Amino acid sequence: MLDHLFLSVSDLERSISFYTATLAPLGITARHDYDGKDGPPGHPDLKGFGARGRMFFWLREGKVEGQAAHVGFIANSCDEVQAAYAAAMAAGATDNGAPAARTYYDPRYYAANVLDPDGYSLEFVYKSWQHPEA
Repeated sequence: MLDHLFLSVSDLERSISFYTATLAPLGITARHDYDGKDGPPGHPDLKGFGARGRMFFWLREGKVEGQAAHVGFIANSCDEVQAAYAAAMAAGATDNGAPAARTYYDPRYYAANVLDPDGYSLEFVYKSWQHPEA
């Protein structure tokens, strides 16, 4: 299980706006800014996103290698996948796979894929078997 992820971005303000809009349909609406000077020497400033009392997705200004990362975000339904995809596209994402079942993984695997403004691959995924209430 992952606790957190740092993603380097080329334009921090643009990325904050993009991820604020894109992650909201998934319920990832908490935001926190961490001042790097409060950490050990050389610690970067961080812009965090989270939900349910946990900050787990952090942006930092830095070198971008867009194809170097793929981040999958949990959706709680097919509707959430579609809403996150629509929000990302409206916020400036590039389509990398419209919402649909990804039967090559599993017939119950429903996802959408986009590239963020820096070219990072994002996936919004609903795996019904991981949601026992479904």
